[in-house]
Amino acid sequence: MSKTPRKRQNLPNDIVDLKGKRAIVCLTAYTAPMARIADQHCDLLLVGDSLGMVLHGLPTTLGVTMEMMILHGQAVMRSSRNALVVVDMPFGSYEESPQQAFRNAARILAETGAGAVKLEGGVHMAETIAFLTKRGVPVMAHIGLTPQAYNTLGGYKVQGRDEDADRVFADAVATAEAGAFAVTLEKVPSPLSRRISAAINVPTIGIGAGPDCDGQILVVDDVLGFFEDFRPKFVKRYAELGESAAAAIAQYAGDVRAGVFPGPEHSFDDIRTGKNA
Repeated sequence: MSKTPRKRQNLPNDIVDLKGKRAIVCLTAYTAPMARIADQHCDLLLVGDSLGMVLHGLPTTLGVTMEMMILHGQAVMRSSRNALVVVDMPFGSYEESPQQAFRNAARILAETGAGAVKLEGGVHMAETIAFLTKRGVPVMAHIGLTPQAYNTLGGYKVQGRDEDADRVFADAVATAEAGAFAVTLEKVPSPLSRRISAAINVPTIGIGAGPDCDGQILVVDDVLGFFEDFRPKFVKRYAELGESAAAAIAQYAGDVRAGVFPGPEHSFDDIRTGKNA
C-alpha cells in the first residue's frame, strides 16, 4: 500500500507571506539530484527555460519546448519536498492568447504536479495573468530583461535605466495587480528594484537587480561553476565544480589507459567466495 504523499511545505501564498519578514531564497533546478540538494535550502525552485542553454546546448531559450519543460519539471518534483516548484512557460506557449496560455499552463501543472508557472512580460501580459489566476493557475511574473524577447530588446541589456524606468515600474505594478504571486526582476538597476519592491504587495525576486528585492534567484549551474559559456556580472560563484569535474574525468581516463582501473576491488570473482560475489 503506497504512502500518502507528504504535504509540500511551501505554496504560492507561503512565498507571499515572506515579504517583509525575511529574504526569499530561490534557485533554478533541472534534475532530480540537484533538486534533492537545493530543496534542503531553498524556498522556491524554478525549472527555468534556461535549461535549454545550460543542459541542452541551445544558443538561446527560444528552442525550448513544452515537452522539455514538463520532463524536467517532473524530475524536480520527484526529488523535492519542501520548496515551491515553479515551471517556466516556454516561448510560444502563452503569447497568442489567454486561452492558449491556460491550456498550456494547465498541462504543465497537471503533468508535473508543480505549484505554479512563470511567464515573461509586463503590462501586455497582465490580461493573461489575470485570466490564469482566476482559473486556479498561480503565476510568477518576469519583467525587466525577458530573455525570450532578447531579439526585440536588442540583446541581454539592463532594463529600466533613465526614461525607461517608468515602463518597467508599470510592468511590475500591472503584473502584481493582475494576480501574480511574485515578480521576477532581471537586470534592473538597484534604485528601481527598491522602488518597485516598496510599491507592490507581492515579493520581488531579483536576478541582477540588486540587494533590495524581497528574494534572490540565480541559475544553479552558474552558482556552482558548471556553466562556462559566459559569466554574468551579477553572478557570484560559490564553487568551481566544472574544474573539479574536469580533473576527476581526466584522472579516470588516465587510470583506464594505464590499466589501473578497474582493480581487484572493483571486479568480481568467478566463484562466489563472499567478498566479491
